[in-house]
Amino acid sequence: MSLVTLLPFIVLIGAMFLMTRSAKKKQQAAAQMRNEMQPGTGVRTIGGMYATVKEVHDDTVLLEVAPAVHAVYAKNSIGAVLTDAEYNHIVHGDEEEDIEVDGAVVPDDASSLTGDDDAAKIDLGKKDGPDDAEAEADATADVKADAEPTTVDADAAKAEPKDAKADGESGAK
Repeated sequence: MSLVTLLPFIVLIGAMFLMTRSAKKKQQAAAQMRNEMQPGTGVRTIGGMYATVKEVHDDTVLLEVAPAVHAVYAKNSIGAVLTDAEYNHIVHGDEEEDIEVDGAVVPDDASSLTGDDDAAKIDLGKKDGPDDAEAEADATADVKADAEPTTVDADAAKAEPKDAKADGESGAK
């Protein structure tokens, strides 16, 4: 076999090796984080629940999810170990100035994104005014006057049943 035919396989195997290597590093970092848990630290589970660590065992962790409410979780279910400032900010709503936030901060409402309240409004071409409403009413009246009256054949209207199906309609109700 030539090198040209083996090259795609070599590239594929190299990519798989790099992906498994990075995944293994992430697993090791998560395991180290879980092993460094101490009683009294705040954690977030993989389900998104915030709790305080009470006891750490080999494979399990006793968490206090509410005052005097304890639950046993597997160590693998701990998604993140939080600092005291982060935990107090999230759970108790304490405002700390020294908390570093990963990523952008999203405001609660969009009013802060628009800038000042006197921003120029976009002109969509439609104006609301008494002159425009009268002109539109006059134009509608002219169109109705120019239209020729049509008559409906009474026999044709009676011949078509009310529950007749149109093309593509089913009889299901």
